[in-house]
Amino acid sequence: MNPYLMTAAVSFLLGSIPFGYLLVRIFTGEDVRASGSGNIGATNVARKSPALGIATLVLDAAKGLAAVLLAQVLFSGPHQRLIMTTAAFFAVLGHLFPVWLKFRGGKGVATSLGAFLLLTPKSILCMVLLFLVIAVAFRYVSLGSIAVAAAFPLLAWALHEYVDPWQLVLIALVSALVIWRHRQNIGRLAAGTESKLGKEAGSESESESESKLEKSGTLGATGR
Repeated sequence: MNPYLMTAAVSFLLGSIPFGYLLVRIFTGEDVRASGSGNIGATNVARKSPALGIATLVLDAAKGLAAVLLAQVLFSGPHQRLIMTTAAFFAVLGHLFPVWLKFRGGKGVATSLGAFLLLTPKSILCMVLLFLVIAVAFRYVSLGSIAVAAAFPLLAWALHEYVDPWQLVLIALVSALVIWRHRQNIGRLAAGTESKLGKEAGSESESESESKLEKSGTLGATGR
């Protein structure tokens, strides 16, 4: 079987494991998608339980790392790094569009960090530092996430953490997808309604905000 196809399939399924959803369901009996932003990622899970939020962060990163480690163990040769990058890409894709939750997943930040930890360690370190600076200075988690996603391809290129140009293409695609999944946050940041770090986000207001943004986008598209 083609190593890229095998890697893509296994990594997508690994990335699809919805740890945030499972942890909240198991320990509280609730559906995390029904509160806050409706997201299954660590930030929204932390609104239910900080401990579960940390666990979600670690497990989401771990599944990305596991996909890349598995590819490293199974495949060797001159294309190993590209196969590992393919594993990282599809692990993130699986997290964004999990088969178990009708393809409605998280935003991919933690999974991306774990998936690319072995491949681009210097870039990941720079991204973590950049995220902390922005999150502390502006108190917006989403702004930090968007900024590091945008910086990722540039860092990987500048720090020469690739051996094949296709790796940079996959990294750029991951960054674009993560930013796209933050499109509602970008709208709230522009409107000045985004929740700040340390403030409890009202679950109804944030969900309603996303719904209004989606409706306005649909109305704008039909009105053209």
